[in-house]
Amino acid sequence: MAAQLTESERGLLLGELSGWTTTEDGTAISRAFQFTGFSEAFAFMARVALLAEKMDHHPDWSNSYNKVEISLTSHDAGGLTRRDATLARAIDELAG
Repeated sequence: MAAQLTESERGLLLGELSGWTTTEDGTAISRAFQFTGFSEAFAFMARVALLAEKMDHHPDWSNSYNKVEISLTSHDAGGLTRRDATLARAIDELAG
């Protein structure tokens, strides 16, 4: 099991990630993505799904038409870990 990030590590992580916010209790990060339509949003979700499966680290997310909201946390660690940071960066790369 991965270790939770410390408060200072969480602060550094947020400084490195654009558009991601942390929950008040610091156990998760989230970001909303908006696309031109449903097909583009769904294609993005498919790419993220393949990436998440490869990393064996799966997001909590929702989709409404052209919007995708993603939340990352390491449930087994009870909060944010380096795995969340790695996946967030990879998702950002996919989003362009």
